[in-house]
Amino acid sequence: MSLLDHAIWWQVYPLGAVGAPTHADGADPQPRLARLEAWLDYAIELGCSGLLLGPIFASSSHGYDTLDHFRIDPRLGDDATFDHFVDQCRRRGLSVMLDGVFNHVGQAHPLVAEALAGTSSLVRIDGDRPAAWEGHGDLAELDHANPAVADLVVDVMLHWLRRGIAGWRLDVAYAVPTAFWAEVTDRVRAEFSDAVFLGEVIHGDYVEIVRDGHLDTVTQYELWKAIWSSINDRNFWELAWALERHQEFTDAFLPQTFVGNHDVNRIADQVGPDGAALAAVVLATLPGMPSIYYGDEQGFTGHKGEGFSADLPLRPPLPDSPAQLAAEGWWLYRLHQDVIGLRRRHPWLTRGQIEVLDKTNTELTYRVSGEGRAAVVRLWLDPQPRAQIEVDGQPMFSWPG
Repeated sequence: MSLLDHAIWWQVYPLGAVGAPTHADGADPQPRLARLEAWLDYAIELGCSGLLLGPIFASSSHGYDTLDHFRIDPRLGDDATFDHFVDQCRRRGLSVMLDGVFNHVGQAHPLVAEALAGTSSLVRIDGDRPAAWEGHGDLAELDHANPAVADLVVDVMLHWLRRGIAGWRLDVAYAVPTAFWAEVTDRVRAEFSDAVFLGEVIHGDYVEIVRDGHLDTVTQYELWKAIWSSINDRNFWELAWALERHQEFTDAFLPQTFVGNHDVNRIADQVGPDGAALAAVVLATLPGMPSIYYGDEQGFTGHKGEGFSADLPLRPPLPDSPAQLAAEGWWLYRLHQDVIGLRRRHPWLTRGQIEVLDKTNTELTYRVSGEGRAAVVRLWLDPQPRAQIEVDGQPMFSWPG
């Protein structure tokens, strides 16, 4: 069975979660990545089977301005820190996926200076300066038409796969030519046939990007938007439409599903804790490969701001251990455990078929079926948020209980 069929990821932004300084300049090198070891059992008890880690490579600030793809960010540790961490994950049966930033590098990356000096052409030059990705002056685009860039990315991927990771999240995959991904993934799979490649795709043709890029899956942003928006706007018609779209995607590939990540407002911030509970039910019962963003299972709040520090509210430090979490979030953690446990007991949900049975602005009923089994999910917004799940006609979950 492929990792796609059973993986449930706990997504963590390491630099934020371990309280690393926001800038590398002058930062004291410390093995902060080791602080996440206190959270591995917590992730397993939640029901997750893997860690989807944000950037961990040497960078100037937020991790997406890479300076060296082969070196652990000193704010997080070094090779020994990483190897020990992966070993601790492996001992617990947790897979690890890394965030691969292969569309651009930081302006301080040596490749940028080499490109400006004319000694290397791996970075695109626009006039007399590096081409900035989407107007971000601190990020320089790689030249994906240069075969040496593909060689570099393959080398990076293989290096860390040989160190024990299970696959790659491909940052801004939509901004990279699909032919580039196809070449890179094919070359990497020659050695690691079971490596998983998850493309970050915010907009674009999901099916085409997966097919032509030879990817396993992409981020299902359409579904993410419909989940929180339908709850927030009291309009389940939007979610019903998105479920039909989701089925079209699922017929072609297994989408990566989520209700939160490091780039978007916290789900509890968007729809409140009760709305976050409904979102968890939807996430756990739909086909796909789900991820839970660290803290969403506890009802963390955070709203995206403006400027350089815009994302900091979305990427907070964790306490030293789960025992130090606030008491008021544990009910939502237990609800996540219940619905993830239900999904684990009914793995056919992962590749099930969706049918919307009934919908109004504030009520939605859908069925997910597969292997001769069926789950019926009922959601209500009035007079208060609530949810029920039946499997093969038998009540399996009700919230509030």
